[in-house]
Amino acid sequence: MPRPTRLLLTPLALALAGTVLVSPASAHTPPEPPAPPADDYVVDEEGLPFEPLPGAIASWGVLDDAGYRIEVPAQWNGDLLVWAHGYRGTGPELTVDNPPAGLREQLIAEGYAWTASSYDANGYDVVSGVRSTQELVDFFDETVGVPERRYLAGASMGGHVTGVSIEQFPDTWDGALPVCGVMGDRRLFDTFLDYNLAAQALTGVEPVYPAPRDYLDTTALTVEAALGTPYPGQLTPVGEQLAALTELRTGGERPLFEAGFDEFAEFLFTVFPADPGQGEEAGTVGGNADTVYQLDADPAVSPAEQQLNADVLRVEATPAPEGLAGVPTIDGTFEIPVLTMHDLGDLFVPFSMEQDYARDAVLHGTRDLLVQRAVRGVAHCDFSAEEYQQAFGDLVTWVEQGVRPEGDDVLDPAAVADPRFGCRFTVPQRAFDTQDCTPV
Repeated sequence: MPRPTRLLLTPLALALAGTVLVSPASAHTPPEPPAPPADDYVVDEEGLPFEPLPGAIASWGVLDDAGYRIEVPAQWNGDLLVWAHGYRGTGPELTVDNPPAGLREQLIAEGYAWTASSYDANGYDVVSGVRSTQELVDFFDETVGVPERRYLAGASMGGHVTGVSIEQFPDTWDGALPVCGVMGDRRLFDTFLDYNLAAQALTGVEPVYPAPRDYLDTTALTVEAALGTPYPGQLTPVGEQLAALTELRTGGERPLFEAGFDEFAEFLFTVFPADPGQGEEAGTVGGNADTVYQLDADPAVSPAEQQLNADVLRVEATPAPEGLAGVPTIDGTFEIPVLTMHDLGDLFVPFSMEQDYARDAVLHGTRDLLVQRAVRGVAHCDFSAEEYQQAFGDLVTWVEQGVRPEGDDVLDPAAVADPRFGCRFTVPQRAFDTQDCTPV
């Protein structure tokens, strides 16, 4: 199974009575400031051309400092899918993704046009993604034709772009398909803090935040040595505590968490924020000031949990800016059908993002417009062609015919903990998954 790409400290990534809120500046010598994102972005124009699928016409170019691709079948059915890509790092080169394998072929075969933007900036710049996507929609309308229906799909940070876009521009979209998405918005960065600050507290090292430049070669190495011999292959007692805490903070007991922890345990040290504002804000995006850390599912606070919560460094998050700014929020106020997919073992963008999104939808009365599906994968955005095709087909039927598709209840802890959870929409079952998923 391929490991996720290591991102070297790039910006993407109820308190107990008596807990002391520690100022990061008082905890250690301030680190050197992290390298900022590139100021000048350049579209990789040589990488824009692409070969159209049989029976389709491809076009590409640069629009308002962002690259784009468009593919329209000869027998266009009048509908459009816009694809929103994920996080690209902080380098200067802007590139465009085609829709994933399986989905692109389905689109052209069934008569759908698609388009995708590079956005006009890299970094964790959701605002750039939203604006560039909207500009591309307007360009498509002017140059190809106004679609009868528009669908927005995106992966990872592109899911965040999708979630914000359908709330900020509700009249533009008819259906949405965010996958492995950051649907909990800024709360993703809370999970990066949780893992690293809890690991520091559990192992008794001097707490550090934000991450100094040598974090991976100093603090992280010391912490890993105390967590496992080696880590995560052979966990020590405190390593087992960190694994238990991480499971609870990323979605609760669920199938394939252990495989996901093995996959991502080392990687999660690389996303400990070096820049509290993630390169997008002057303040602090992620926080844990009011988080109660627990080591088991019992809501009562044990002596060990009380000690952990007293020891962990606390970070106060800055309130989110209003509207389309900084790292924008997804509020759950969408007005169109939304179908999501998420891997159970993904800990880069964890399954808890789906639970956050579902709670937001419940709060705003939009849960009937949201269908969520768990996939029994471990890597980030590990979806098969069949899974994409089934999801998009079901979304189209919902939009066109009003038939709400089936999904999984991500807010029922008993359902999520069932060993068979995720079997229903996983096609095919992964080779590493030993669960009997035969329909009953």
